[in-house]
Formats: sequence, C-alpha cells, structure tokens
Amino acid sequence: MHGELCPEHVLVDAAGEPVLIDIEGLMHFDVEWEHVFLRIRFGDQYPSLGGTEGLDRHRLDLYGPAIRLSLVAGPLRLLDGHFPHRAATRETAEYNLAAALALVV
Repeated sequence: MHGELCPEHVLVDAAGEPVLIDIEGLMHFDVEWEHVFLRIRFGDQYPSLGGTEGLDRHRLDLYGPAIRLSLVAGPLRLLDGHFPHRAATRETAEYNLAAALALVV
C-alpha cells in the first residue's frame, strides 16, 4: 500500500484523456507534503513545475525529514522479508537516511 499520487499514476487513454491508475491506498496530504515529495522525486527538474508561491516554509522544513525517514522505513520493512532486490533496496534506505540526516544536522 502506498499513499502518494505521482506522475506514474497517470496514463493517457486512446482519446488523449488522463486516467488515474494504481490508486489503492491513496491518501490526502496537504500541498506542502506533496511538494516535498515532488522535490525529492524530480530533483533538479522540480523548479520547472512551478506553483510554489504561498507554501508554508515551516511545513516544508518538517516534511523533508519525515518523508526521507519514510523512504528509509519502507525499504527496511522489505528487507525483513524475502524481497528479491536486496542490494538496491538497502542502497535506497541508506541514501534516504543520509539525506534525512543532512536535513537535520
């Protein structure tokens, strides 16, 4: 189960209309949470998305480490089982842990 709704969850049908897919577990978050997720997801391309005026800087600062830590916890849960892509999953957890620590140090 996941809560995000990102570009990978939108396809275009034969008529050229956007269609939402894979939305089980979708949850509502405030706009700052979504922007932090988009900033992580798109990196250097994030500024081209625009629409950042009026965002609460305190929420952005709070959600940065929170999202990074969730990107550590998820992979670690996978590693508790028999997930097949162990090295890449461990690298994901370690990368996001370093990023989370950089935000609070």
